[in-house]
Formats: sequence, C-alpha cells, structure tokens
Amino acid sequence: MEFIEQAKKIFPKDRISTNKTILEQHSRDESYHEPSEPFVVVYPISNKEVSEIVKLANKYEIPIIPFGLGTSLEGHIIPYHGGVSIDFSLMNKIIEIRPDDFLVRVQPGVTQMELNKRLKKHGLFFSVDPGAEATLGGMAATNASGTTSVKYGIMRDQVRNLEVVLPNGEIIETGNLAPKSSSGYHLNGLFVGSEGTLGCFTELTLRVYGLPEEVMAARASFDTISQAVESVIAILSAGIPIARVELVDESSIEQVNQSLGTNYEVTPTLFLEFHGNKMGLNQDIAFAKDLITEIGGKSIEFETDTKKRNELWNARHNLLFSFVHSNPQKKAMITDVCLPLSELEGGLLAAREKLKEIDLVGAIIGHVGDGNFHAILMIDINNPIEMRKADEYNSFIVDYALSHNGTCTGEHGVGVGKMKYQQKEHGKAYDLMKMIKKTIDPKGIMNPGKVID
Repeated sequence: MEFIEQAKKIFPKDRISTNKTILEQHSRDESYHEPSEPFVVVYPISNKEVSEIVKLANKYEIPIIPFGLGTSLEGHIIPYHGGVSIDFSLMNKIIEIRPDDFLVRVQPGVTQMELNKRLKKHGLFFSVDPGAEATLGGMAATNASGTTSVKYGIMRDQVRNLEVVLPNGEIIETGNLAPKSSSGYHLNGLFVGSEGTLGCFTELTLRVYGLPEEVMAARASFDTISQAVESVIAILSAGIPIARVELVDESSIEQVNQSLGTNYEVTPTLFLEFHGNKMGLNQDIAFAKDLITEIGGKSIEFETDTKKRNELWNARHNLLFSFVHSNPQKKAMITDVCLPLSELEGGLLAAREKLKEIDLVGAIIGHVGDGNFHAILMIDINNPIEMRKADEYNSFIVDYALSHNGTCTGEHGVGVGKMKYQQKEHGKAYDLMKMIKKTIDPKGIMNPGKVID
C-alpha cells in the first residue's frame, strides 16, 4: 500500500507497525461493539509528526483514528473504515505546571492518575475522575466527567487551551491562559467532545485545584431509590459542598460484597465525599446527616481515614470489573444517560423496572449529583436474544431521557453506539453539526462513522 510506504518515511520502523497483534490491539475498546482493524498503527512523539501523517492521510484520503488507551465505551476508536490509528502513548510528557495560575500543560498521552501524582507535591490536583486509567487527550475527546463533576465540573470546564492538528495538517490553538474570554467563537467547547472527528489533540492546557484541607467520605443506605435521590437534592439545595455523590443499587452492592469481601447492607446506597476546611466541614456533615435521617436514611457512616476512604471508593470504581470477572462468558454493555435533577428519580425507577423485565444480569449506578446514571448489562454477544434485549433496553432509557429534556449520553460520548439518537436529540441543530464537520473535514477522514453520520 503506497500510503504505508510513504508513512514509513515519517516514522522509524520501531514506531510504525502492521503487525497483526498490534493491529488487533487497536481494533477494539472496552465496549461490546464489534472490533475492526486499522491498516497501520503509528506512534508519534511530536506535533510535527502528527501533522505530517495527517497531511499524508489527507492526500490519500485515508481515515485517521486518534487512539489513547482504548478505555472508551461506545466504540469511539474502532476503525470501521480501516485507516491509520495514531497511538499517542509516547506523547506523555507533563510539559509545564503553573501553580500560581492553577494550570498545567500536558501532552495527550498523559493519564489522569499520572498527572495527579505529579501535582500532589505542589498541593494541587486535577479534578476529573472517570474511574479508569484514561488519557487526558481521550478524556477531552469524549468530554469525560465522573464522580467529582458535581463540585468541580466536567472535562469541558477544565480545558483552557488545546493544540489541535486539523484534517489538512495545520496546527491551531483554540484558547489561551486567561481565566475567561469574550473573544471569538468558543473553539474549546467545539473540540472538546468531538471524539476525534474534527482533529487530533497534541497538547492540552488544563485547570487544576488546590487540595482540600479536609476530606470526609460517607456511605448512606436507604429503603428506596427515591429516598436516596431526595437526599441528594436536599443536600445540594442546602448548599453543602459535596464533592462526590454516587448511587449504587442493590445488585451493585451484592456484587461488591461478593468480589471485594465487604459486608455492606444490600439496599440502595449513596457513596458521598465532602471537601472543605475542618471546622466548616464538621458543620456541613452534621447538617447532611440530619437531612438524610429526616428523609429516611437507614444508616450513615463517615470516614476521614485515608485508607478506609480509599477502600470505600475502591468498591465503587471497581464495580464494573467485579461484574466482568463474575461473568467471564459475557461482555459488559455500559450505557449512560443524563436527566434534569427533577426528572432523575423517575428515570432511575423506570430503568430499574425495565432491567427486571428483560431479565439480564445488570445494575444501575449513577453520578446522581449531576443527573447522570449508568446501566451495566452483562450479555453474551453471540446470543441474538440477549443482544436484542440489551439494544431494546438501551433505546428505552435513551427515549426516556430525551422525552424528559435529557441527553442520550452524559459522559460516555456518542461513538457508534449513540449515533442513531443524534437527529432525535438535536433536531435542526444536528444539521448545523454536519455543516461544521463538512467545513473542517471536507474529505471526511477524521474518525469516520462516529458522532456525525
């Protein structure tokens, strides 16, 4: 293939591969979607190399698929049209930490966990926590959020500037270092969440935060999901500085107890975390406890010890892997929607009833402080009945969300799995999105078949 021969002039032989194993590794993500191999995988170490391979792909009209660590959940990085998979794992430098500006500059292959290890000695941390060892480039591409978004916001809120290689190979910057700007169109907002369909990120400037003086974790159990949701709304209404609040249903608690050896009561449960100063936090926690008790919370236990607090969140973060390990013959289908808080209770109850109806192994969990919940379904992808049930379930909760002024995905992104809902969710605005895609990527080479049909 002439394109590959030309690409070998850009990359040394140890950073370009058509090896079958390497191609297979770049053919799939963590989702249930069918894999498909690229033609070639390249490993750039600079924005110049990215620009050169993109220019070459543009010339030959070869698809380009940016690749981080492959932790996406809706088939974002699967190259269904072949092409070149650009693996950013070697572009993993933390370029600059600016403590006085509360900013960092990083390459896209840096992971959230790696960044936080470096930031700790400066008394800082990066807030977005998707619960996976994801790259910051990938997190920006999907507009990730996670457990801390209720207090600190989502990925789009943290991006101050992006260096982007456009489909023609040109390199642009979408912002600057200023805390705010009223100048021009908001390009950061356009490119964050674009899932590699508009360009390749080669550098990110991100907002970071001071480590809180005191952190308190808690676990509260309830008789019903309704009580749990009502408690969350009451805590938010009271202005209590809650940093994380996760709802875990009974099936999830059973799974956690089985896989981690915990002995949590098998009821709808909230996992909470509060950030603040010691004196103020004690008052806030007492107030939160009163609110939860008044609404009907059965018990609430607090942890300030770092080890015990980490154990609590370890149970939440490893929930998906617990299901996977307990069902080795099945594949996990993880889907998410997001609703206005006033509609969240209804959405959760409807999702729960539908899960009982389809009779598949699964659970409901959620970042309920910002209206986002997830469904985990364990399915045999070779069983057409289970696949049909899973697809019907996905459509059910998406339709519920859209009919109640919500969105088909709060944080997983569109990829291929949620693309069929875009016209219904966005209406005429979807046509505008198509125009933007066509203008920036006229040959349609950037991650084709994702987000925009």
